[in-house]
Amino acid sequence: MKVGRVVIGGGRPVSVQTMTKTDTRSVRATVSEIVRLEKLGCDIVRVAVPDEEAARALARIVRESPLPVVADVHFSHRLALMALEAGVHKLRINPGNIGGRDRVRLVAREAAARGVPVRVGANAGSLSREAREQAGGD
Repeated sequence: MKVGRVVIGGGRPVSVQTMTKTDTRSVRATVSEIVRLEKLGCDIVRVAVPDEEAARALARIVRESPLPVVADVHFSHRLALMALEAGVHKLRINPGNIGGRDRVRLVAREAAARGVPVRVGANAGSLSREAREQAGGD
């Protein structure tokens, strides 16, 4: 799988991914942190996308980042679509809180059309009781 210029799996060396601590809405601070992370040996960076302002900042962050950028999106399929439009290299979504199957499918289709991998991350707190029971949890 490719995340930007980084190839993961297939016998490749382990790649290091971390997440920024800066407010993604601050392009300057976020890009500065990403540059520091690259110097420390990071290969891929994930940024939080909590709202539309952060999503709008992504295009510039992606353009200025020396590392492939992963958008971490919760609660809004629209933010995920905005992140894809901004050119992120990978998307992380939680299907338990993004707004239902139709919205998850819409995001998945758009990501596939753009060749962008999607990490599906779910935790018990964001899943319905029925989904937790189907998975064998409580």
